Amino acid sequence: MSETIALVLGGGGARAAYQIGVLKALVQLYPRNHHIPFAILSGSSAGAINATSLATHASCFHLGVKKLDWVWRHFETKKVYRSSFWDVFKHLCKMALKGLQTDKMNTDAGSLLDNSPLRQLLNQLIDFQRIERNIGSGALKAISIDASSYNDSHSYSFYQAHNSVDDWQRARRQGNRCTLTTNHLMATSAIPLVFPSIKLNQAYFGDGSVHQLSPLSSSIHLGADKIMVINLDSPHKKPQHEIDAHPKAATIAGHLLDTIFSDTLNSDLERLERINTTLDLIPGADVEMINLRKINTLVIKPSEDLSEIAARYYKDLPLAIRILLKFIGIDSQSDSSVVSYLLFEKAYTSALIDLGYQDAMTQIDTFKDFFNIKTT
Repeated sequence: MSETIALVLGGGGARAAYQIGVLKALVQLYPRNHHIPFAILSGSSAGAINATSLATHASCFHLGVKKLDWVWRHFETKKVYRSSFWDVFKHLCKMALKGLQTDKMNTDAGSLLDNSPLRQLLNQLIDFQRIERNIGSGALKAISIDASSYNDSHSYSFYQAHNSVDDWQRARRQGNRCTLTTNHLMATSAIPLVFPSIKLNQAYFGDGSVHQLSPLSSSIHLGADKIMVINLDSPHKKPQHEIDAHPKAATIAGHLLDTIFSDTLNSDLERLERINTTLDLIPGADVEMINLRKINTLVIKPSEDLSEIAARYYKDLPLAIRILLKFIGIDSQSDSSVVSYLLFEKAYTSALIDLGYQDAMTQIDTFKDFFNIKTT
C-alpha cells in the first residue's frame, strides 16, 4: 500500500517565492505528464496561495510548478497591494477618518495597506473548479487552508477533500469542509494590521499563521503518512556587538512577523519528532491502543538570511512604500525582517526562487529516498 504524502507550505508573504525554487528541483525527478507527488496539500498565508495553485494543476506537476514560477518571476508590488503615492495617501486618509468614527458607523476593515489588487490577481490565476475535478479523478485527496478567526481566537482549517474525510475539532482549532474560494485565500493571507480582515461565514478572519498552534495537524487529520515541509524560517545574522539600547519599532515588528510565520511551525515539528521518538520505544500492539502513528517528515529551509537578501533589493520597493516604512524606522540598513515579507518585486522573488532551487538540489538524494524514487 502506497504512503500518503502531504506538502505543508508555511506563510511568509513575498518569502513564499522560495517554495517555488524547491518545487522546481523536485519536479525534475518526475516525467513531464506526472501528477503531483502529494495526495494532500496544506498551507497558510502566501503558502496557501501556492498550495491552491498546485491543487488546480494536480494532474500535471510540471505545469503547476511552471505556472507558479512564471507568476513569481514577474511579480510587482502593485499586483499585491496599491503602492502609488496617490493610492497610499488616499488609503491612509481613509483609515484616519475611520479612526474618528464610532463603531456603528465604522463597518469596513482597517489596514495599513490596500490589498484589493491581490483579489484581482487570484481571480485571474486560479480556477477553483479544477480542485474538485482533480479530487474526483484521484489526482488529489485533499487541500487545506488555515485561517485565524478574530471572533473566537480559534484556528480554522478550511478543506476540500475526498468524501472519506470528516471534520475534526481540537482545542482552539478545527477542520471544516467547504468549497474553497478567493475569499479563503484573502483571509489566510491577511497579515494582521497590514491587510484587512475578511468575512467568512458571519465571522472575521485573518492570516492563518496567527492562531495556528499546530500547523501540521490538518495534514495529519487528512490522512498523511509522510509530510514534506517548506519552512520559510531563515538563519539570522549574528549581532556584532551587545545591544546597548531599546530595540526600535521596526526590529520589534520584524520579530513579531517571524514569530507568527515560523515559531509555531518549528515547535510543531519538534513535537512531532518527540512523538516519533516515543513511538519507536513502544511495542507495536501498544501503539495501536493509544491511537498514534509515526509521521516521517522532510523539512527544507533557506540556507541564507532572507532579510539580508531583501535589503539588497530594497530600492526596488515603490517609493511611496519606502517612505511609509521610513516613518516606522525601516530602511535598507534596518535590523528588521519586515521588508522581506512585503517586497513583491521580481528581482527579489527571482533571487528567492534561485536560492530555493540551490538548497533543494543539495538534498536531491534525500528527496529520492523520501519519495521512493528509483533511479537507474
